[in-house]
Amino acid sequence: MSTHTDAPATDKGPKRLRPYQLSIAIGLGVGTFTLVSGIVPNLTGWHNESPVHREVFGGIPGALKVAFYTVIPMMIVWGSFRFADRVRNWERGAPDRRRTTPKNVKKRLADYRAGVYMQTLLRDSAAGLMHSMIYFGFLVLLGVTTVLEVDHQLPVALKFLHGDVYRGYAFVGDAAGLVFTTGVVWAIVRRYVQRPYRIRIKTKREHGIILGVLLAIGLSGFGAEMFRIASGIAAGEDLSYEKWSFIGWPLAQTVKGASAGTLENWHQVWWVGHVVAFIAFLAILPVTMLRHIFTSPLNMYLRDRDRPKGAMRAMPNLTETSLESFGAAVVEDFTWKQLLDTDACTMCGRCTSVCPAHATGKPLDPREIVLKTGEVMAATAAHAPGGKVSPPLSADPEITIGANSLFERITSEEVWSCTTCKACDEICPVNIEILDKILDMRRYLSLMESNFPAELGNAYRSMENQGNPWGMNQGDRAEWAKDLDVDVVDPGSPFSHEYLYWVGCAGSFDDKNKKVTQAMSKLLSRAGVDVGILGPSEMCTGDSARRSGNEYLFQMLAMPNIEMMNGMGVKKIITQCPHCFNTLKNEYPQLGGNYEVVHHSEFLEWLIDTGKLDMRNATLEDRITYHDSCYLGRHNDVYMAPRRVVGSIKGLQIVEMPRNGTKGMCCGAGGARMWMEESIGTKVNDERAAEAISTGANRVATACPFCYIMLDDGVKGQGVEEDQVKVADIAIHVLEALENGDRAAVADAPLAGSIGD
Repeated sequence: MSTHTDAPATDKGPKRLRPYQLSIAIGLGVGTFTLVSGIVPNLTGWHNESPVHREVFGGIPGALKVAFYTVIPMMIVWGSFRFADRVRNWERGAPDRRRTTPKNVKKRLADYRAGVYMQTLLRDSAAGLMHSMIYFGFLVLLGVTTVLEVDHQLPVALKFLHGDVYRGYAFVGDAAGLVFTTGVVWAIVRRYVQRPYRIRIKTKREHGIILGVLLAIGLSGFGAEMFRIASGIAAGEDLSYEKWSFIGWPLAQTVKGASAGTLENWHQVWWVGHVVAFIAFLAILPVTMLRHIFTSPLNMYLRDRDRPKGAMRAMPNLTETSLESFGAAVVEDFTWKQLLDTDACTMCGRCTSVCPAHATGKPLDPREIVLKTGEVMAATAAHAPGGKVSPPLSADPEITIGANSLFERITSEEVWSCTTCKACDEICPVNIEILDKILDMRRYLSLMESNFPAELGNAYRSMENQGNPWGMNQGDRAEWAKDLDVDVVDPGSPFSHEYLYWVGCAGSFDDKNKKVTQAMSKLLSRAGVDVGILGPSEMCTGDSARRSGNEYLFQMLAMPNIEMMNGMGVKKIITQCPHCFNTLKNEYPQLGGNYEVVHHSEFLEWLIDTGKLDMRNATLEDRITYHDSCYLGRHNDVYMAPRRVVGSIKGLQIVEMPRNGTKGMCCGAGGARMWMEESIGTKVNDERAAEAISTGANRVATACPFCYIMLDDGVKGQGVEEDQVKVADIAIHVLEALENGDRAAVADAPLAGSIGD
């Protein structure tokens, strides 16, 4: 991004091998090795003397051998140059600190293993198993071929592929071939017969070519094996040991009546077909989505980054910087990791399937954001032959890209439809960071073009002038506490309390959420927690400004907050808003604000676990479902604390919505969507509210002020009143349960006294 602070590379110092040069070097090395491996056996003449072995190139004429060891190395080298073109495209991006260090190497290797072992794909059991069959089957087949070639190079005394070793080898080879071919057939049926939505909407000709080539590799391999065994038997060889080839042997029996010459000819035909299929594989590998065989594990390895999960990329102080452009408008504004993402995409559509905006008819498709970025990058590759490389997936021929601009393919409507829920990032099996791209483009639209929804302008003005997006008088921030014993601290004095209770804008001004603040204050008082509030001195954390791309406004709000709290000596903060929680915890450190921040769900859990909040008599005889806040869950991995809090209430039956936890559906308010009109398609909160109602619960628990507002409005929009389904924050449910227990204890007190008498 044009806002990066890393120093550019210079010509000073030792020359290092650049990544694209490494790609070429590897290709040249492998190609040379392959060529040499074809020459050496002809010079040495070493042969396996065992009666139980496989003669490499048995029955294959010398001319075909020469062609094999000529074409294959050439294709490998050609492929390395094409892949290098792609790597040079990634290098167009800005720096991104993804270095491997002693601190992160263990996690990096774990992420890499997760990618290589298909652990993330297996979260979808059917699709994961299918991909695993193709991937691991192919790897084993490649290993089988390599082992055969290695044995071919060794002196007679060192050859190992004979006897029982060969029998086991033959069995493993056939098993791998069967698994691989079955997986390919399954993939064909899934894509062209079953046709699930996320696959159906983006199936291209490229997919058919890939699956056709893979199927040809599998079938031709078995065909060549069938006729190799059959021709040997017809020639009078004792090949009974080939029964361990449990696919090839039965197939050979079906053609054993033909002459040895005929069978040998057919063996050569099928062998040539197998080699041609493999050459086709090498040809399409660097120029189709098959490249993800290499790029996806690499992307997984690079998952760990130098900022918290919920934090946006830092920007310099906008009042002091000399930068002329902000955000992402051209390919070079993204980091090299963001550009690598486009080539790591497997086009599986999982991101599309969980996107709340897409599901409710909005113009956003997260997968398209990745692919369209890749299309622009591919079409503007000045270093490549013809000034372009193949796009991440074969683009429609009528699509033309006239300039290096992301907005050649991506519309502002797509960018503004995002709720920043992070569901796309969370479900991606290869760790593509989609949300970062959208947020970087928002920065450009907001800061450089002033291209944002009109409603956001009102929120911006309110945040700038009143210090909150609600447009309310700052002097009224502590009105909710007028009847409570809450200490409003003087920002000019040292902070003397253990915790600062950061109320947030919604908790201060929204009528629904004032009740949450009051309930939480009563719970803190009940537990004997020493807290103070800032009252009128507290300003918006700036979350909505930052998530909508207005970094300038974010810094204008955040820096005074940080200066004030640092001056007071604030160390610990409790907040009930996940957006405030995420900003204070993960993003204020970018500006010098380092605090121990805890969300009220986690704090309530701790109070209950330690006995500071006595829940023994807390009772609610109801059925309840909990809605996961995106900024508490997917952005900060807090899922169980709110559930344990409501689970501590006696009499409550907890039921889960179909979409919960990491797969929970957004309420529709994140990413500053709280302040924008939702005029396209179904309202996100209506869909989520309907899902909550469908559980049969008569209570809905939230842990976010935005979620509270959106779900309460959504439930009422379904014609369901509060006496039927009560939506409320977990603090309200807990306080109500405790007060029920208190009333029950008072009612029982005279009876208990008379028994004691």
